[in-house]
Amino acid sequence: MTTTSPPAPTTRAADETAPVRRARARASARRRSLMACGVLMTPFLILLVTVFLIPVGTAVWLSFFSDDQPGLGFGAERTVFVGLRSYTAVLTDPTFLRSLGLVVLYCLIYLPLLVAGALALALLLDSGVVRLRAWAQLGLFLPHAVPGVIAALIWLYLYTPGLSPVVDLLAKGDLTIDFLGVHTVLPSIVNIALWSNLGYNMVIFYAALQAVPREVIEAAVVDGAGPVRTALQVKTPMVRSSIVMVAMFTLIWALQLFTEPMLLSQSSQMINSRFSPSMYIHDAAFTRNNYGLAAAASVVLLLCTIALSYGVTRWTNRTRPEEAR
Repeated sequence: MTTTSPPAPTTRAADETAPVRRARARASARRRSLMACGVLMTPFLILLVTVFLIPVGTAVWLSFFSDDQPGLGFGAERTVFVGLRSYTAVLTDPTFLRSLGLVVLYCLIYLPLLVAGALALALLLDSGVVRLRAWAQLGLFLPHAVPGVIAALIWLYLYTPGLSPVVDLLAKGDLTIDFLGVHTVLPSIVNIALWSNLGYNMVIFYAALQAVPREVIEAAVVDGAGPVRTALQVKTPMVRSSIVMVAMFTLIWALQLFTEPMLLSQSSQMINSRFSPSMYIHDAAFTRNNYGLAAAASVVLLLCTIALSYGVTRWTNRTRPEEAR
């Protein structure tokens, strides 16, 4: 007669504690991951709160208050709660609405020219047609190294009749162009922005093109695609994310148009102190001392920037029919 002995207690205990040990190991790994994420995200969160959330919150708070004087203007100024009065004043002010429309027109002209021009230059450099490629990149990038104020002063000199050698040269050929006239002042501002930023964005596109697999380009060439077709139908779709990024940041920067028109206003009567929304905010805060109105205009401009940026992102990242299939 044979008998079977029960399993050893130590083996049963080890089998029962194995899931517990695995659960504890998973929890420990999760805690380490959370700590690592916290350490990596802390600098970003500090910058986000310091340079964005606190200023935005301050602007929103100031927009609900205004400095008023009691009675007939005698007595000390006091800060009173005015609710949405500043927003109503901004949204019904024709000068602000005109400046907002003008900066939208500026974006419609500037954004396509910058993206298309920078991408065309990057494709040209990547094609290998241009010799001394490194020197060409340096020459195109150098204008971006010039500070915006200095760039605007240089072009102001080139635009001003009696000072500009360009205007004098055109006059000798019986061509009279007023670069700061009513119909030319906006293209002149676009020209300054293009001169300053075209090379910088070209470098971004060129770096993205370097990451395109060479075997894909070689396969397109073997299939009979010429240089233009390869550039437009093979390379350009593969750097789409870079195009979206450049379009996004260019739009945000363009909506804050300030430096160029502010300096050109010294020589052109077509540019007033409220030419762009940023100039309107500057005038309201530092000329009229109406900080509530300036804060409300800042919040409106921020909301317009967020809405337009979101629209650009959705439009550029929408699923194409061939990708959906």
